[in-house]
Amino acid sequence: MKKIILFLAVALTATVASAQADVMTKHNGEKIKGTVLKVEEFTITFTYENETAENTISKYAVESVTYGSSGRVAEITEKIDVSGKDGWENVVILEDISYIAGLKKGSEVRGKTGLINFQTGNTGDKKAEKKLKMAAAEQGHQFILLTADKVTVGANSNALGGSQAIKKGVSYKY
Repeated sequence: MKKIILFLAVALTATVASAQADVMTKHNGEKIKGTVLKVEEFTITFTYENETAENTISKYAVESVTYGSSGRVAEITEKIDVSGKDGWENVVILEDISYIAGLKKGSEVRGKTGLINFQTGNTGDKKAEKKLKMAAAEQGHQFILLTADKVTVGANSNALGGSQAIKKGVSYKY
């Protein structure tokens, strides 16, 4: 009789241990309990605890995952700091809408060069990108989902000052 009780206790403990949920810790401190199904280059696919619908979250929003079955902690991404004089350099420009899942939407940001400028196209593009990142960092936002990236060309397209770089996006934060 003791062997049967011991066997049932061990079997119950093993079942409870294997049924523990994975825990994703987001950079904003929020914890999500569920089952991590796959970790891809920019996203994590998971199900919430006691649910079967698959959900996707950006890896940028997740600090770490603690796997319930093994207790292993996997570091996913480091928190991005945009404070300080040069914090704008840390702002990440995202080009796919799936990369913002789990982040909080901010406002539209713009970066552009003057219509008449004395820079080559590549330099103007970099200047517009810098202005775009600075606008997001000023709001304390770490990410920009790029919505428009264009260059307008004036009458003197082959000469300096004949083009204007314009970048638009929506800022996001943790």
